[in-house]
Amino acid sequence: MSAPVLPDEAALRARLHAVPFARFFGVDLELRGDELTLVLPYRDALVGNPLLPALHGGVLGALLELSAVTTVALALGQPHLPKTIDINIDYLRSGRPTATFARAKVTRLGRRIASVAAEAWQFERADPIAALHGHFLLTPE
Repeated sequence: MSAPVLPDEAALRARLHAVPFARFFGVDLELRGDELTLVLPYRDALVGNPLLPALHGGVLGALLELSAVTTVALALGQPHLPKTIDINIDYLRSGRPTATFARAKVTRLGRRIASVAAEAWQFERADPIAALHGHFLLTPE
């Protein structure tokens, strides 16, 4: 099996912005080689707890899931995103009012299902604020 052809950053960005969540919250991406990082710029609308203030957990979860499905699609070299089977999100600490980054890694790629781990962080990648483990259905084109 040959390695998938990596899309250029503009094509991948267009695919990402086809997802309503990504477009609404202004999620962007950075692609360096085959390493994809999603970037969620801070906006006041993302705050779930204004007393801390802390980012809403649903926003973090959606960012992690988006990172996972985009990474699977990139690994397969396919234009469509896989379907979520199940995900488990661990919220490790409060997300602060600043830009948030997410990166995923395919841990197992079968014929029909991919297992993925993803992390979100803000200041240091080694200090994640949330982590995802999930399984995704690989759909035919």
